Amino acid sequence: MIVRIMTEGQYMLPGSYIDRLNAIDDRIVDMVANNDRVKFQAELKKMLDLVRQKGRPVPWDELVESDIVLPHPDITIDEAKDLFVGDGLVPNSK
Repeated sequence: MIVRIMTEGQYMLPGSYIDRLNAIDDRIVDMVANNDRVKFQAELKKMLDLVRQKGRPVPWDELVESDIVLPHPDITIDEAKDLFVGDGLVPNSK
């Protein structure tokens, strides 16, 4: 799957990581709902690091549609309230 991190670029992330990504996404939805700023930043970092570490960067000159778009690393919890609602950003794989 192709995952875009806003302001950074796209990564080809093997589908085997979708459940881990979705679990983090679910936790972030809860933290945003509870306005837990400290845990939100920590989980967002885990989410973005998973993509960066397990994904392969897509070359800048290659145009591909993103399956998932993640926010930039500096997003505030207030900005995230419009994104991390309901099922979050990562589609449920089940």
